[in-house]
Amino acid sequence: MKTQESNILNFTLMLLMIMLSLQAAAQNEQQEKLVEFNAKRIEYNKSGMLILGSWAVGNMVLGGVMAGRTSGQTKAFHQMNIYWNTVNLAIAGFGYYSAMKEIPGSDFWETMQAQHGIEKILIVNAALDVAYMAGGLYLNERGRRVGSEQLQGFGKSVILQGAFLMSFDAIKYAFHLGHGKALPEIVKHIGTTQNGIGLMMNF
Repeated sequence: MKTQESNILNFTLMLLMIMLSLQAAAQNEQQEKLVEFNAKRIEYNKSGMLILGSWAVGNMVLGGVMAGRTSGQTKAFHQMNIYWNTVNLAIAGFGYYSAMKEIPGSDFWETMQAQHGIEKILIVNAALDVAYMAGGLYLNERGRRVGSEQLQGFGKSVILQGAFLMSFDAIKYAFHLGHGKALPEIVKHIGTTQNGIGLMMNF
């Protein structure tokens, strides 16, 4: 009788160890996938900042050359391109530096917050881009009314820069949105337990 009870106990302990091992393996796999997910999001951010920085440098170099060789509206256009992209370059540099410092994490809530955060930022940026273009249209129209070639040149520059940023943010949003669709699949085994968030295992 004692031998039978001992066998049952040993079997129960072995089954428990197997279940704990499977749960630990599932949790490790979950964490690895979250790290990979965050690493890809960071790479998207770094690539975006490199594109923005390249656009900024190209505009500043071309603007510096052309502003000295032209006059009137064209000169003002290139001057504003320089001013505008000085800010773009600073934003790109700071954004790239921040992405370089970010370490891909495996925390579920931090991953969710980071993913939703970048999507919200890009939506807000797109709204601002529309405002920039509207401001550029106003400057251009104002320049026509008062006969100011400088205002017209500034306005056309702002329209161009706003259009680029809107396209840039829209493409980035599409990439991040597509990337974010993988998150539910990664965390589908995470469920709510009495102790908070835990792993759900299906047998």
